[in-house]
Amino acid sequence: MEKTIDENKQGEALILDNKEGNSKKLFIESYGCQMNFSDSEIVASILSDQGFNTTQQLEEADLVLVNTCSIRDKAEQTVRKRLEKYNAVKRINPNMKVGVLGCMAERLKSKFLEEEKIVDLVVGPDAYKDLPNLLAEVDEGRDAINVILSKEETYGDISPVRLNSNGVTAFVSITRGCDNMCTFCVVPFTRGRERSRDPQSIIEEINDLWSKGYREVTLLGQNVDSYLWYGGGLKKNFEKASDFEKATAVNFSKLLELCAKAQPKMRFRFSTSNPQDMTLDVIETMAKFENICNYIHLPVQSGSDRILKAMNRLHTRQEYFELIDNIKRLIPDCAISQDMISGFPTETEEDHQDTLSLMEYVKYDFGFMFAYSERPGTLAARKLEDDIPEDVKKRRLNEIIQLQQKHSLLRTQEHVGKIEEVLIEKESKRSDQHWSGRNSQNTVVVFPKEHYKVGEFVNVKINDCTSATLIGQAVDYSKNNL
Repeated sequence: MEKTIDENKQGEALILDNKEGNSKKLFIESYGCQMNFSDSEIVASILSDQGFNTTQQLEEADLVLVNTCSIRDKAEQTVRKRLEKYNAVKRINPNMKVGVLGCMAERLKSKFLEEEKIVDLVVGPDAYKDLPNLLAEVDEGRDAINVILSKEETYGDISPVRLNSNGVTAFVSITRGCDNMCTFCVVPFTRGRERSRDPQSIIEEINDLWSKGYREVTLLGQNVDSYLWYGGGLKKNFEKASDFEKATAVNFSKLLELCAKAQPKMRFRFSTSNPQDMTLDVIETMAKFENICNYIHLPVQSGSDRILKAMNRLHTRQEYFELIDNIKRLIPDCAISQDMISGFPTETEEDHQDTLSLMEYVKYDFGFMFAYSERPGTLAARKLEDDIPEDVKKRRLNEIIQLQQKHSLLRTQEHVGKIEEVLIEKESKRSDQHWSGRNSQNTVVVFPKEHYKVGEFVNVKINDCTSATLIGQAVDYSKNNL
């Protein structure tokens, strides 16, 4: 599973402005990858039309939903603890309904209802439009479940409600599902087959976000590089259907270009990329447009060819190096981050050293690193024994983390002395006298507030750093924010 955020972080209760006339209250909490947080915005939009406003107060909710992650056992255990909390509140407020959404709902299906009896409804990632019908079932005293996976659903016709938004940055989903059957990953089973969203609806959503004051969009998908949309044009003008498809196809590189041109003053990022699917034209498009950020999240999972093959990662170590070399050649200041798994079944010390040497070659800016966690239903769980002792997994993971921290500090030090454009996102957590934003490379930058405001692009001279944060001083405006 390729991530954009740490799936083990605490879930967030999501908030939106109240819609006049709505009388019911929804409490929705999300865990896992950014796709789950994006899906929760879709759910909130659907339920807003059903009379629900969201609340921060669990105790006052009529409906409590948790959007779940199945990528690791720890993520599932966290959700179970939250469900225990919900049910403790429900004993005080028996009219409250509790539902499970997302990947864990898809994986466990009716077990929540039949065996554990801890929820009232179970809804998979492709069934959110069925929520009104499912809630009607619950109101009539029946358990409700819909975990049918779709080959078409993209929610492109739903206008997401921006939850807990800073009003500056937003996520726009461009694909759903995944066709890459990595042996360790549960995503193809919980989110279904890959499908791409109509580019016109994507551009319309981006234009709407700009009009509402948003200044940065991250294009989101399990594997954005495999984005492909056929359409636009008349088939009668082509002798063969395949000719029509080639002439009218929009791939990810073209989509990036469409977005960059549609809103030239808006910044664009994307996540997540798969090394086997990232093509040279994507890197060339990034280099061509100033408003496409110089940052790529490029999960590799292991530096060993033998382990990559066992993981069904359809690239080699050398092919990954060639991709890195092309990125650095075309975008010299591009930041790169990783996902890494330690202790995959049969991993030897030599395999582990291959991972460390790959990290030394790339010197990632930052990364997401985990010990292998066997997930039921995956090919690795069915075919490979989880044979690496936990203490070995943890020791190898710690070595990966220590090396990444060394490289992260090396990368942030490269910014010191430079003047870089920063988009102000929020107040610094550590000081109410400082702003926090990010540069093009996705590194957090902190600097004194002075007269600047959230949502402004500001040139900042970087004076100091830690391994995770740049510290600087604003020098002037860098963009007209009209």
